[in-house]
Amino acid sequence: MSMEGESDHSSREDWTLLFWTLLAVVVPVIITFWCGAQRSKRKSHMKDFFRKSKHGWHYTDLFNKPTYCCICEQHILQGAFCDCCGVCADETCLRRADRSLVCKEIMAPAQADGTLEHRWVRGNVPLCSVCAVCKEQCGNQPKLCDFRCVWCQTTVHDDCKPSLSGVERCALGEFRSLIIPPHYLYQVNKLRRRHPDEYSKLASACGSGWTPVLVLANNRSGNNMGEALLGEFRSVLNPVQVFDLSDLPPSKALQLCTLLPPGSVRVLVCGGDGTVGWVLDAIDTMKLKGHDQFIPRVMILPLGTGNDLSNSLGWGSGYAGEIPVEQVLRNVLDAEVVKMDRWKVQVASKGLYFRKPKVLSMNNYFSVGPDALMALNFHTHREKTPSFFSSRIINKAVYFMYGTKDCLVQECKDLDKRIELELDGERVALPSLEGIIVCNIGYWGGGCRLWEGMGDEPYPPTRLDDGLLEVVGVFGSFHCAQIQVKMANPVRIGQAHTVRLVLKSSRMPMQVDGEPWAQGPCTITITHKTQAFMLYHSAEQTDEDEDESSASEAESPAPCDSPKPLGPPPARA
Repeated sequence: MSMEGESDHSSREDWTLLFWTLLAVVVPVIITFWCGAQRSKRKSHMKDFFRKSKHGWHYTDLFNKPTYCCICEQHILQGAFCDCCGVCADETCLRRADRSLVCKEIMAPAQADGTLEHRWVRGNVPLCSVCAVCKEQCGNQPKLCDFRCVWCQTTVHDDCKPSLSGVERCALGEFRSLIIPPHYLYQVNKLRRRHPDEYSKLASACGSGWTPVLVLANNRSGNNMGEALLGEFRSVLNPVQVFDLSDLPPSKALQLCTLLPPGSVRVLVCGGDGTVGWVLDAIDTMKLKGHDQFIPRVMILPLGTGNDLSNSLGWGSGYAGEIPVEQVLRNVLDAEVVKMDRWKVQVASKGLYFRKPKVLSMNNYFSVGPDALMALNFHTHREKTPSFFSSRIINKAVYFMYGTKDCLVQECKDLDKRIELELDGERVALPSLEGIIVCNIGYWGGGCRLWEGMGDEPYPPTRLDDGLLEVVGVFGSFHCAQIQVKMANPVRIGQAHTVRLVLKSSRMPMQVDGEPWAQGPCTITITHKTQAFMLYHSAEQTDEDEDESSASEAESPAPCDSPKPLGPPPARA
């Protein structure tokens, strides 16, 4: 009996242990699912609320610095912030903050004297802010304290603020020449006759040298930094100047240019080369509609993977937040206006005589061969799993993987037997190549000076505005890699105003500015389309750049403040 009792007792202990084990596993899972469902439900409600609000609310579970609610003045753990005016509120005070605290007004009348009043928001001032009155540091107490003007970014202590009342007006701060004041749009809205001369009269109240900037950002480019940048620019500029291209196409965003003085607008494109091409196509559409006088000048903040056009214009190979948006706007103020050629690529498929040819715009380069194959494989993979391609490093690693694969497979060999090439109407005999690249700019393949190669051979200089294309050949993916690390020179075929390629047989990968496709037998004709006005950044030359100075001088376009013939290219300072 004692043995049976011990057996029953042991069995009960086993069942008890099993029960508590299951409970320890199942309960956390149930709680996790329940919390996830509640969080999803809460986010859905928040999303509806944010959409109806006049504030630019963004919900967050974690602020990157100590943040205090503008309503209850308590430290926030979970809540939301407005990326336009900087108001912060915890979750329980959010609706009250939305009702009682006014956001930045994009359109409002000026004061009787034509000036703008400060628009103060209390608390959460930027780190290292200095009081405009006593010149001491602001926001250094662990509570909601001190004030910031959402327009001029002036900060002032609670105790010092009364001394500013009625004395000082808001002058819009350091970037007054880039900001569209709310009273300007208010006056434009009241105009009975909307004419460029009227806009110029209204602009005189905004000060001399007023060159408003529009910011167009693509959230999908490169490191997916677009959304964060949009918020930072909204906090400094008028929110009406900042556009998310995932919500509004460039053609719609650029309509604002027609309400501003002719020739005064600058557009900052935050994205890759594809985004820049999208914006330039929208500008061409403006020309077709007769809005030539409102054409803006374009600057690039490189968020893409390759960023070759940005490199050619002096804006670097990629932006990862290393400089603040304030410095980016200073660069907009200091940039020079230059011309850049744009080209029309016409693809007429063989045998489809009754179908209109495919017409594309080209800013950077056209290619057929191994680099187009890598771009096509990358594009196909990204379309299937877009979430995987959220990092510039991952994107380049995938490119490297496909390039290595092509070194072994050589899918584009014997290209010279499948293609005929004509430069300015003259047939060119081709060596045994795997790829042909037609370049408009100096950079190619994510930062490589293709036409220059190793720089050990004399070669004709290139410019963005010379109306010439540079045509080179490559022997394969391995040759492309050698050129990128300056271990080999490309096959320089020549320069031409018009390029014609005839693909006689089979299908080949092709690309225009990183947009790839597979093409059957066809005739490709590349001709000059127009010129775009771009902003060029003349960075200070360092010791590391001395070896490239001659090539940079050859490629650098001549600055111009208005459309005029270009002189010799400027040397970098």
